[in-house]
Amino acid sequence: MSRIGNRHLVIPEGVSVTIDKTLVTVKGPKGELQLTTSDLVRVEVNENVLTTNVVNDSPRANVMQGTTNSLINNMIIGVHEGFSKGLEAVGVGYRFNVQGNKIVVNAGYSHPVEVIVPEGLKAELVNNTEITISGIDKQKVTEFAANIRKIRTPEPYKGKGIRYKNEYVRRKEGKKAA
Repeated sequence: MSRIGNRHLVIPEGVSVTIDKTLVTVKGPKGELQLTTSDLVRVEVNENVLTTNVVNDSPRANVMQGTTNSLINNMIIGVHEGFSKGLEAVGVGYRFNVQGNKIVVNAGYSHPVEVIVPEGLKAELVNNTEITISGIDKQKVTEFAANIRKIRTPEPYKGKGIRYKNEYVRRKEGKKAA
């Protein structure tokens, strides 16, 4: 049995959940998200409490119950509070610049790297070495932040690169003179 799938989700005030067969729609103050669920999982709402139940006792149904419950929980949090991910550039000359719906990243290459912000996300410049990606869809926010981090991942010797806010980079000692 799935422990996460059996969890009861409390729907906060200002958020509405509608279910139409396999389509779950969550509306809130920040926006609207939709999810098409599996036929193996039944989603029910009773007095601001959402539950997910399995149709049969197959292992696949148990997996889909937990996955569906987590995805709907992320949707509820997203339309109510939103998600954000912070990035910081560490290194001499490494910096971010936001120009409309474009992020220009200087990360030690011979040219600046331009990244277009996907629809539904917002990029906010904290200072020239820190940026915050925010939106209502957790998957889009974290995937876009990972793509920006991938431009120059932190290296273990000097720690230079683009890293998540408060990410710990394990450092190596390097060569020593004899």
